[in-house]
Amino acid sequence: MSQWRLTRAGKVLSALLRIGWSIKRQSGSHKTLSRHGWPDYVFAFHDSEEIGPRMLARIGKRTGLTPDDL
Repeated sequence: MSQWRLTRAGKVLSALLRIGWSIKRQSGSHKTLSRHGWPDYVFAFHDSEEIGPRMLARIGKRTGLTPDDL
Protein backbone atom coordinates (compact mmCIF):
# COMPACT_ATOMS: atom_id res chain seq x y z
CA MET A 1 0.00 0.00 0.00
CA SER A 2 1.24 3.45 -0.90
CA GLN A 3 2.05 6.00 1.80
CA TRP A 4 0.61 8.73 -0.41
CA ARG A 5 -2.99 9.85 0.09
CA LEU A 6 -5.38 11.73 -2.17
CA THR A 7 -4.42 15.41 -1.77
CA ARG A 8 -5.49 18.74 -3.23
CA ALA A 9 -3.03 20.33 -5.66
CA GLY A 10 -2.88 23.58 -3.68
CA LYS A 11 -1.56 21.69 -0.66
CA VAL A 12 1.02 19.88 -2.80
CA LEU A 13 2.23 23.16 -4.33
CA SER A 14 2.52 24.73 -0.86
CA ALA A 15 4.60 21.76 0.31
CA LEU A 16 6.89 22.06 -2.73
CA LEU A 17 7.43 25.76 -2.03
CA ARG A 18 8.20 24.94 1.63
CA ILE A 19 10.91 22.41 0.71
CA GLY A 20 12.78 24.88 -1.49
CA TRP A 21 11.06 25.00 -4.87
CA SER A 22 10.13 28.38 -6.33
CA ILE A 23 7.86 29.41 -9.19
CA LYS A 24 10.10 30.35 -12.11
CA ARG A 25 7.28 31.24 -14.51
CA GLN A 26 3.59 30.55 -15.07
CA SER A 27 1.34 30.19 -18.11
CA GLY A 28 -2.27 29.55 -17.11
CA SER A 29 -2.34 26.63 -14.69
CA HIS A 30 1.13 25.43 -15.78
CA LYS A 31 3.73 26.54 -13.24
CA THR A 32 7.40 25.89 -13.95
CA LEU A 33 9.14 25.27 -10.63
CA SER A 34 12.87 25.46 -10.07
CA ARG A 35 15.19 24.37 -7.27
CA HIS A 36 18.96 24.43 -7.13
CA GLY A 37 20.42 21.02 -7.98
CA TRP A 38 17.19 19.70 -9.57
CA PRO A 39 15.86 19.94 -13.14
CA ASP A 40 12.88 22.27 -13.59
CA TYR A 41 9.49 20.69 -12.95
CA VAL A 42 6.20 21.70 -14.60
CA PHE A 43 3.33 21.60 -12.11
CA ALA A 44 0.15 21.57 -14.23
CA PHE A 45 -2.75 21.31 -11.78
CA HIS A 46 -5.49 23.68 -10.64
CA ASP A 47 -5.38 24.38 -6.88
CA SER A 48 -8.68 22.62 -6.09
CA GLU A 49 -7.88 19.55 -8.21
CA GLU A 50 -7.37 16.24 -6.38
CA ILE A 51 -4.08 14.41 -7.02
CA GLY A 52 -4.05 10.65 -6.49
CA PRO A 53 -1.38 8.48 -4.88
CA ARG A 54 0.24 7.34 -8.15
CA MET A 55 0.70 10.87 -9.44
CA LEU A 56 1.93 12.03 -6.03
CA ALA A 57 4.55 9.27 -6.10
CA ARG A 58 5.69 10.48 -9.54
CA ILE A 59 5.84 14.08 -8.34
CA GLY A 60 7.84 12.95 -5.29
CA LYS A 61 10.32 11.07 -7.45
CA ARG A 62 10.98 14.14 -9.61
CA THR A 63 10.94 16.78 -6.86
CA GLY A 64 12.09 15.09 -3.64
CA LEU A 65 8.68 15.55 -2.02
CA THR A 66 7.81 12.96 0.64
CA PRO A 67 4.46 12.08 2.26
CA ASP A 68 5.74 13.66 5.48
CA ASP A 69 6.16 17.02 3.70
CA LEU A 70 2.42 17.22 3.14
